[in-house]
Amino acid sequence: MAPNQLKYQMAIRDFQLARQRASIQEILARLSGKSTQLLSYDEVAEKLKLRIRTERGIQHIPIDAIVGSVGRDTDFTRAFLPRRAVNQQRWANVKAAMEEGAGLPPIEVYKVGDVYFVIDGNHRVSIARQENFTTIEARVIELQTDIKLTPDIQPDDLIIKAEHAEFLQSTHIMDLRPNVDLSVSIPGQYEILMSQIYLQKFILVEDQKRDASLQEAVEEWYDNAYIPLVEAIRDRGLLRWFPDRTITDLYVWISENRSALEKELGWEIQSDIAATSLILERSAQSEAGAWRKARTSTRYTDHLFSDILVPLSGAEASWTSLEQAIILARHENARLHGLHIVDSKEKVERPEALAVQTRFNQMCLDANVDGKLVIEAGDITRKIRERATMTDLVVLKIEHPPMGGLSTITSPFRTIIADSSTPVLGVPENAREFKRALLAYDGSPFAKEALFVATYLAESWSTELVVYTALDGPKVLADVQDHVRRYLEIHELEAEYIISQHGATDYLKKTMDELEVDLLLTGSYGVSMLRQVLSGSALDYILRESRIPILICH
Repeated sequence: MAPNQLKYQMAIRDFQLARQRASIQEILARLSGKSTQLLSYDEVAEKLKLRIRTERGIQHIPIDAIVGSVGRDTDFTRAFLPRRAVNQQRWANVKAAMEEGAGLPPIEVYKVGDVYFVIDGNHRVSIARQENFTTIEARVIELQTDIKLTPDIQPDDLIIKAEHAEFLQSTHIMDLRPNVDLSVSIPGQYEILMSQIYLQKFILVEDQKRDASLQEAVEEWYDNAYIPLVEAIRDRGLLRWFPDRTITDLYVWISENRSALEKELGWEIQSDIAATSLILERSAQSEAGAWRKARTSTRYTDHLFSDILVPLSGAEASWTSLEQAIILARHENARLHGLHIVDSKEKVERPEALAVQTRFNQMCLDANVDGKLVIEAGDITRKIRERATMTDLVVLKIEHPPMGGLSTITSPFRTIIADSSTPVLGVPENAREFKRALLAYDGSPFAKEALFVATYLAESWSTELVVYTALDGPKVLADVQDHVRRYLEIHELEAEYIISQHGATDYLKKTMDELEVDLLLTGSYGVSMLRQVLSGSALDYILRESRIPILICH
């Protein structure tokens, strides 16, 4: 066999091996979700509106930066492995010619950003890639674009960049708000942003009775819709939960879900509450500290309880919880979200349910408090849990508390406490001003959450604090209150400290009565359900016996 014929046969074998590798790469790509498709220059040119061309002459260009082709993008993979058997003869001829040392002309490419698209010379690029060449000679024609393209770009990335370019051109936001970063990682996000801007334009027209420009709407949207929610996202450190997403991705997700939730819930959800709900969804609801972490920055700059959920059964005794919530709302400048649950949809519009709504609205109006009640059909505990995520506090009349033994498992009030992602304020009798509060502290993670709230009340409400610790638990040590002392000293607060050798149940109640406190702060359930059933729970006992409100923290 002649040398050139031998080289041709060897090239045929190399082509077939390259096709096999292409098949394997495409299988792996389907598993990983990362595309092996070459980019189509025509699609890129259309999406990025490429127009201005500049000749750059003959250059050596990096082969790894060649990501697409003009008209041949379906013939090769992203690594320029051949995908079609019909290319075999042409591929082998070029490979054999290169082996013989034939002088082949430079390939021709378009340069867009930092990447290249082959106009002529796809087979030469394919062979050079398989031979591990790092550069190849090319005649370069550059097309101008403001969008940065890099060699690792994927088809979805291209769509995103094209949408970004169109968004920037339509809004001129870079001129209105220089250096703004609205990058996203998911296609379709800019369409949502544009719809919000057009909605803002409509609102401006309706409010001001004049024709508002798109640029005015862009500024209004960015300053008063985008920035407040983005600041809430940053304040709560949400990006650490979503390392592969941008802050604008989260803005879109939360703003879209907030809109849907507002329609479903029937009340307005402010930006920081919407962001907080996302943290709580990412955290286990029973994880100590999730609620506090979501509100630590707000606690020092604003009110801690801005949105308060008030479930009402409609029974006369249940209205005590609204009276207590009104006291809170006056101190905290809070919104009250009333909730009345009925067991069927047919009862939602009945006079009995509507009467609850009317009374709630009237009591809020008389107290000059912002409040609104919605009526829903469904399971009481589930509905309260769902809506609690979107608020800062649940204020609830203590009805059917855990009675000990197996009844603990079926207690609705205990289920609400255990499942709620926010603190629960149980109201047994009359509403109280929180002038003097007792913190039941055993050093547990949930008790530290109660300390966080107690410190806030002492600072913002001037509530006097009493710290009570019972040394009856196996993990409760005599120095457990040292942490409280240091924490309160940092906040320049004083408290009365009581360490008891007695149990944490009846003696705690006796202490509360003797000191005439009007609020008990405590952590949520910290032991297993089995232990609570077998030996009882101090919290269950207090829920049954207390005459003052109990704030239970997670």
